[in-house]
Amino acid sequence: MAGLTHFDAEGRARMVDVTDKPVTDRVAVAEGAVRMQAATLELIAAGRAAKGDVIGVARLAGIMGAKRTAELIPLCHPLPLSKVELDLVADAALPGLRITATVRTSGRTGVEMEALTAVATAALTVYDMVKAVDRGMAIEGVRLVLKDGGASGRWEARP
Repeated sequence: MAGLTHFDAEGRARMVDVTDKPVTDRVAVAEGAVRMQAATLELIAAGRAAKGDVIGVARLAGIMGAKRTAELIPLCHPLPLSKVELDLVADAALPGLRITATVRTSGRTGVEMEALTAVATAALTVYDMVKAVDRGMAIEGVRLVLKDGGASGRWEARP
């Protein structure tokens, strides 16, 4: 289990001790998409979904998801988030919505899981709000695209 920080010497799951790590500014950006029928995207863009403002509700759900990540992912540290921003953009070429989450904190550990959870929660909310008209939607490409701060410094995904 060498190199896997969430396991002890005996292979048991553990929460990483970050006590001695310095507090630094940290940021993470994650992305994903919800692929859907073109007619479903048109319904969302026109604001005609039966459950209301799909993009607005999904944005709020993503923010809430980021804030509750430590309750959902067993070994995550609860973090004081200083920023959670979600962008949901209609993409007719997909067709669907592209989702990007940016999360910031000043702390001893990063916010990658919070950014990923924000994207996943927003995507699931989109699905929930329009599943009555398009059960074939697919949540795709949820991934970390940037993290910065802490001892490991900056990391960016390849395009």
